[in-house]
Amino acid sequence: MLRKRVLVTGGAGFLGSHLCERLLADGADVLCVDNYFTGTKDHIVHLLGHPHFEVLRHDVTFPLYVEVDEIYNLACPASPVHYQFDPVQTTKTSVHGAINMLGLAKRVKAKIFQASTSEVYGDPVVHPQTEDYRGNVNPIGPRACYDEGKRCAETLFFDYHRQHKLNIRVARIFNTYGPRMHPNDGRVVSNFVIQALKGQPITVFGDGQQTRAFCYVDDLIDGFVRLMTAPDDVTGPINLGNPHEFTIAQLAELVIDLTGSKSKLVNRPLPVDDPMQRCPDIAKARSLLSWEPKVPLREGLKKTIDYFERLLSASKDKVPAAG
Repeated sequence: MLRKRVLVTGGAGFLGSHLCERLLADGADVLCVDNYFTGTKDHIVHLLGHPHFEVLRHDVTFPLYVEVDEIYNLACPASPVHYQFDPVQTTKTSVHGAINMLGLAKRVKAKIFQASTSEVYGDPVVHPQTEDYRGNVNPIGPRACYDEGKRCAETLFFDYHRQHKLNIRVARIFNTYGPRMHPNDGRVVSNFVIQALKGQPITVFGDGQQTRAFCYVDDLIDGFVRLMTAPDDVTGPINLGNPHEFTIAQLAELVIDLTGSKSKLVNRPLPVDDPMQRCPDIAKARSLLSWEPKVPLREGLKKTIDYFERLLSASKDKVPAAG
């Protein structure tokens, strides 16, 4: 049997590791590429013995020469804490990384997927956000390295599609959560869960009335695969996310309830350019991919909390006893 050869950049990250699992389950040969800036071998260690899984340490800002049939380009730090740590490198990862992966796809005639983001919409003045909304982004703010980097990557993908007839797929990812989130990535779900499990005050930025829509990771990965296997005229961009909104305060209360924590909410000033509303219109995904999220927030949070409980327990076991 001829297996499809699939490259996943950022394959040791939160989303990438789940995608590698799904592709292996679907019968593909998977090459996982990561420079481990935010990804970790712990996410893929259980796959290392798989006969159709291979790992390569590589930074996508440098060219890569491999033979593959499909490319999923997920390489880029995706949380404000990480992408603002080295904003110049973040922009280079989005832009140079896209150029290098598109160049590879052109050379080997591979189908290529870009993990774009709802951040391309900035702080939206249209709600919910449809794919034809062009966004409200501050090009010189502290989040611009990520927002504008991803916007430029989309430009490159569509220019390669028009100029070189490349077979592209572009997904705009909205807030996603689940096992293998980075515990210190500063994102709201991981923040709240870690703080609740440790009994610390739960940090709510602003008044907590800003909204987000949370998609469980398994649902999102299913959206990736459906987009990649859709007819060739389905290029995207397509919103992938959960259309059901929750306020940040509601999320905090739900996490406290599910963990049985005694944590109290503490309000802090809202970060610069933090959007007040973020919710996808997924009409395109429903009609073109027959896709919509299935996992309710309460169920997905339980699985995420279980993961972080195991992580915290393992880190305690590694601490040597005093004396």
